[in-house]
Amino acid sequence: MPEWAATVSEEPKSETKTEPDFTPKSFPLVRKKSAVKETIYELPDSQKKIPWWKKDIGLRVSLQEQILFARHLSLMSKAGMSILDSLQLLKKQARSRSMVKILDDMARSVANGQFLSVALEPYASVFSELFISITRIGEASGTLSENLAYLAEELDKKKQLKTKIRGAMVYPFIIVVGVVSIVSFLVFFLFPKIIPVFKTLNVKLPLPTRILIAVANFAQDYTLWIILGAVVFGLTFWLLLKLRSVKKFFHRVLLFVPIAGSLSKAVNMASFCRTLAILLRSGSKIVESLGTTGNTLSNLVYRDEISAAADVVRKGGQLSSHLASLPRIFPLMLSQMISVGEGTGNLSETLQYLAGFYEEEIDNTTKNLSTIIEPVLLIILGGIVGFVAIAVITPIYGITQGVR
Repeated sequence: MPEWAATVSEEPKSETKTEPDFTPKSFPLVRKKSAVKETIYELPDSQKKIPWWKKDIGLRVSLQEQILFARHLSLMSKAGMSILDSLQLLKKQARSRSMVKILDDMARSVANGQFLSVALEPYASVFSELFISITRIGEASGTLSENLAYLAEELDKKKQLKTKIRGAMVYPFIIVVGVVSIVSFLVFFLFPKIIPVFKTLNVKLPLPTRILIAVANFAQDYTLWIILGAVVFGLTFWLLLKLRSVKKFFHRVLLFVPIAGSLSKAVNMASFCRTLAILLRSGSKIVESLGTTGNTLSNLVYRDEISAAADVVRKGGQLSSHLASLPRIFPLMLSQMISVGEGTGNLSETLQYLAGFYEEEIDNTTKNLSTIIEPVLLIILGGIVGFVAIAVITPIYGITQGVR
């Protein structure tokens, strides 16, 4: 049993005196069997009333808060503080209401004999399965402080990766918003003032002008239907993505889209390698590590293939062999390096190196993304503006020539 569990069991009376909310009388008794004897734990009232699958609804904890939670808990555990005292201190320092509520419930669970990993389980969608698995392994091996420190470091790298990707998307987003704004201004404000002039000319208008008038008239006559259609399309697409088969198909197509596909592969490879490395480094078995790693990936194609890889390894096969059989989604270098790691017994170090390699690839791609997308967006914007200019200027020029 970890040090902190012994600390909690040795001082139950002092804790109930200082924290009246933890009074055992207010909690229902739940029996939990162990290999040695049957132990009675007292669960908090909040856990009794709310089912575990609904408990974290409405609770959101940012990645930065998770990093600070893991880092501070690691330091406190290393300094010799009990988990219960650490949770109570972190609750006083927490800023968000969600974090305060979560820490309060976790403190109640730990005060009544639960392990920290068990207290985290009702909030699996908040802290992720990786967070819970690393904590559970640390409790079992007596290396909770070290595991939490590893976890904080990996979460920080994950945050940096997300920041790079979002930063790379800012410039294209601004350009797209600019194009949509210009087109909307022309269609709904400028064209209605110009089109009546063209209609009074009683001359044959050039094709670009006729197209422009048709588009402007359609947009003005069916504005509400266009907006309604866009909303319906967006909702339908969002609902279809809730279906696993549709979402997986979308994820598979995304892998083969230029630029976006290579970036998606690199992101999933980096996440796969780093998550599996930290799990193996913390002492988890390879099959369990693969199961947990697969569940942390956002792309369903990779999630299913990692799950299949876990079954292959469970039956005595090699991870590298399964990955090598899927060269279209798993790069050849990945399977070869993993094969080397399996042969030398340094798989976690190999995965750590691969994670760094793919993160560097992501960094380079995001830096060059604006350089690649900028010409395309400028060509589209220039094409729209040029077409409008030709459609407006051409008939005016024809009229002036006729007058001369």
